[in-house]
Amino acid sequence: MSKHPYLGLYLIMAVLLVLPFVLPNSFYVDLAIRMAINAVIVLGLNLLIGFAGQISLGHAGFLGIGAYASAALPTHFGWHPLLALVAGAAAAGLLAAMVARPIFKLKGHYLAMATLGLGIIINIVLRTEAQWTGGPDGMPVPAMSLAGFEMSGDTHWYWMVALLLSVSVWASLNLINSPFGRALRALHGSEVASRVVGVDVVRYKVAIFVLSAVFASIMGSVTAHYVGFVTPNLADFFHSIELVTMVVIGGMASVYGSVLGAVLLTALPQALTSFEGWETVAFGGILMLSMIFMPKGLVPTLAAKFGRGD
Repeated sequence: MSKHPYLGLYLIMAVLLVLPFVLPNSFYVDLAIRMAINAVIVLGLNLLIGFAGQISLGHAGFLGIGAYASAALPTHFGWHPLLALVAGAAAAGLLAAMVARPIFKLKGHYLAMATLGLGIIINIVLRTEAQWTGGPDGMPVPAMSLAGFEMSGDTHWYWMVALLLSVSVWASLNLINSPFGRALRALHGSEVASRVVGVDVVRYKVAIFVLSAVFASIMGSVTAHYVGFVTPNLADFFHSIELVTMVVIGGMASVYGSVLGAVLLTALPQALTSFEGWETVAFGGILMLSMIFMPKGLVPTLAAKFGRGD
């Protein structure tokens, strides 16, 4: 833990305040919005994987629940978009709470396969229930409105996700330094030792899984409203793996690593477009080299080399 835990947060907020005034065009504003959305999702996922030590290979399924709640409930039932967002988050949290206890009795690759199966089931439901979800083709999403004000244009969405990112970083920093966060780190180190000192391991595992699912669902809703259209690809296996990769590259058990990993892996595919068909090969090579030379992730490796931090 750094002596100045909020220094990184202040830097992120300063960058977010300046960024829209220096970006050259709307393409880069759109990219910044997507970076911020992914960063919030990865923050929640890192609490689960990095701090609690519980893998999830189906986390994009919770994004799909939030996204399709924001698409289907206003379209088919006339719900207000904000109410649909809350309903989607509640549904994702409830599902996570229901499956967490049996899933987290598993360990290692059995746990990974169980979470993978959960994500695949959600994706299959979204693809097959075409009368509600539009099937593989997806469906349009009504505009988000807040107190009579309709969110439209990149500028509105930029400031919305910038606020969400700042609040999420602040909340994550406070969480990991609370008794709850210390309990998470304890069970990551040793579940047996955690039980000996009185930590209710199952309760903490369920709680952090639910919290991480709610993070993902809310940002799934935000993504759906921002893009204006949603497809089952948002909830597929490859998106789940991409999110886990962001956690690993940035640095597990690192709040600022979550943000950096999301920023880099959202921008990297755009930066590799000049490779003309070899983007995937270049992308995989960069990830492989990163893991070989920085197995703990970017932020923990740099912190160890130049000084301590989060």
